[in-house]
Amino acid sequence: MHHQSTYRFRGRPLRLLVPSCVPHHRVAPEISPWHRVPAVARGSSSSSSSSSSTAMRRTTETQGEMRSAWIGVAGPGSLDLRSDVVTTPTPAMLAAVQSCSLLDDVFCEDPTTAGLEAHVAALTGKEAGLFVLSGTMGNQLALRSLLVQPPYGVLCDQRSHIVQYEAGGVSSLTGASVVAVVAGNGTHLTLQDVSAHAAVDDDVHTCPTRVISLENTLNGLIMPLSEMRLIAGFAKQHGIRMHCDGARLWEAVVAGAGTLTEFCSLFDTVNLCFSKGLGAPVGSVLVGSRETVKHARWVRKSLGGGLRQPGFVAAAARVAVDETFVKTPDLLRASHDMAKRVEALWTGMGGSLVYPVHTNMCWLDLDAARCSQRRFIEMGADAGLKLSGGRLVTHYQIAQNADDVLARLRRLFEKVFSESQQP
Repeated sequence: MHHQSTYRFRGRPLRLLVPSCVPHHRVAPEISPWHRVPAVARGSSSSSSSSSSTAMRRTTETQGEMRSAWIGVAGPGSLDLRSDVVTTPTPAMLAAVQSCSLLDDVFCEDPTTAGLEAHVAALTGKEAGLFVLSGTMGNQLALRSLLVQPPYGVLCDQRSHIVQYEAGGVSSLTGASVVAVVAGNGTHLTLQDVSAHAAVDDDVHTCPTRVISLENTLNGLIMPLSEMRLIAGFAKQHGIRMHCDGARLWEAVVAGAGTLTEFCSLFDTVNLCFSKGLGAPVGSVLVGSRETVKHARWVRKSLGGGLRQPGFVAAAARVAVDETFVKTPDLLRASHDMAKRVEALWTGMGGSLVYPVHTNMCWLDLDAARCSQRRFIEMGADAGLKLSGGRLVTHYQIAQNADDVLARLRRLFEKVFSESQQP
């Protein structure tokens, strides 16, 4: 369901078709001129919702058309399956930017930023939070704060973000030895995996494990709460600190795997991302004890991460948390349902998967389908879809356009399997 909300753009009223979960606005602050809005959004209010939706979807495909706000059925990410980072701010987020505080966060004087940090800390059951520009920064600050005196090692999954996608930051910024473990069950680390690779004795030939870093979700896969509890118990027994890369922990919670406080209670630090499935333009938050967050703030400054006036990004992040997770978790569930529909479409044609679908990622086994990543991306572009390979990531802003996307995927998959039959 959608309703029309009125904003101002360049001094003139602007009616936008927005989802019912977004608060209804009749009078709102002016949207800054650099936010280009499609012509259809400026059209007559007498236009039907159906014709507006069709026109907005058509506008999305227009070459060179740029738009910064997601307005319900169309936007930059409505045909983009590369990642959930392609989500864009909603009108409510843009409105929040207009009324936020813009004071100095290095001096801890910005109410908007402090409010966001306290809000997420309360949601997670932690004492304090620290706003950071990216999930990578959040992970690195956490590990640097938990590691006290070398020698020390960090144990994690070999597929984890801190190993594969953070430019070797763990080693270069902390000097820690990284033990990257292959999950024995192919989906997530278990206590057996961890205990077999953790260095917990007094043998001076080894580098003692001081932090266990777990990622949830990882590649869209949920690590069960029960397994995390077992690993946390092992860590406590051996005096090992625990960090969770929870960039997409929201997805696991919405999928029913456990509550946010249940997961976060097992860790000394947790990093949560705002700019993926939640739709905020930028930012993450690191939560933990007051003492740990105080130290992380110091490390953040040393890495150039201190922010003078971050209120405008913190305001959008606050709306993203409330709009997409707290008040309307069905938005994230819709992306999970869509991933399942993609899975059914692919497997129904005889395709296989690299991983099972738990949340918002569907990993197609392109090798088994005799299709290269490059060819798949090319065929996807021909179908009007943005792809990065066999990992298809759904998000709530593409789920609103599900029928169109699935029709394009059907044609794409048919072409993949047609070509695979050729000699």
